[in-house]
Amino acid sequence: MIVKPIIPREQAERDVDEAIAYYLDEGAHAAALGFIDALEQAYAHIGRHPATGSPRSAHELDLPGLRAWGLKRYPQLVFYIEQADHIDVWRVLNGQCDIPAWLAEPDVLQPT
Repeated sequence: MIVKPIIPREQAERDVDEAIAYYLDEGAHAAALGFIDALEQAYAHIGRHPATGSPRSAHELDLPGLRAWGLKRYPQLVFYIEQADHIDVWRVLNGQCDIPAWLAEPDVLQPT
């Protein structure tokens, strides 16, 4: 089995930092650590099985190949596109937000 490396875009890294900061600001240190573990597990799964993510947002945004994978026990979704040699992570967003609006930000839609 080929495991593709995960390469988060700058915005995805900011999303992760903001989620961790939120949990820490709320005094939920265990939740922050759990979030990091859940994200690492999600990245490992996506690297092994990139086709298992939902293509729903790809259809909504007309972005072929875009998929989403949810974190266990956390509301965040990892949005990514499988490339030939890696997984391009676009965003890590709370599933309760306006996903199409967040993904349609100009800097997100630029190729890497």
